Amino acid sequence: MSDVLLLTGPSGSGKTTVARLVATDAARPTVHVTTDEFFRAIRTGFIPPYLPESQRQNVVVVDAIVAAVAVFADGGYDVVVDGVIGPWFLPPYRAAAAEREWQMSYVVLRPDLATTLERGQARGGVELTDTEALTALHGAFADLGELERHVIDSTRLDAAQTAAEVRKAVAEGTYLLSA
Repeated sequence: MSDVLLLTGPSGSGKTTVARLVATDAARPTVHVTTDEFFRAIRTGFIPPYLPESQRQNVVVVDAIVAAVAVFADGGYDVVVDGVIGPWFLPPYRAAAAEREWQMSYVVLRPDLATTLERGQARGGVELTDTEALTALHGAFADLGELERHVIDSTRLDAAQTAAEVRKAVAEGTYLLSA
């Protein structure tokens, strides 16, 4: 049985860096799937995924991500998926996990807003750095209801410390997500 880790949180929370560390130091064969690459694959007609009019695009992209995760997991790999995977995107992952009998953990990295903005705006390249968008995404993860227990406050943790917390919690089954 493969383990799937959904590592999420607002943009600027350190997901990709932490996921890279977790996947690279894994004890079993592990794949790191960065959801941003699936969105970047859209070359014409791309809509920033945080905009309301991106709903159809986002559904298609999430379906493609879940399909890729399934191929790796069915092939015997553990999979670390990093991206903005809010509760609103969980149903396709849950359905695939139930169908394929994956053990799936859901971990939300959530530093405070000031830290999120600082980290998010320090990034370069094609990463999201807009204050308004970063603030809105942080707000989307502010109250997760029943999933609040899946949060790691990474405000005062560096990437290595956060990765250690994630590894520990996953190994203990703290953040298992039911199908």
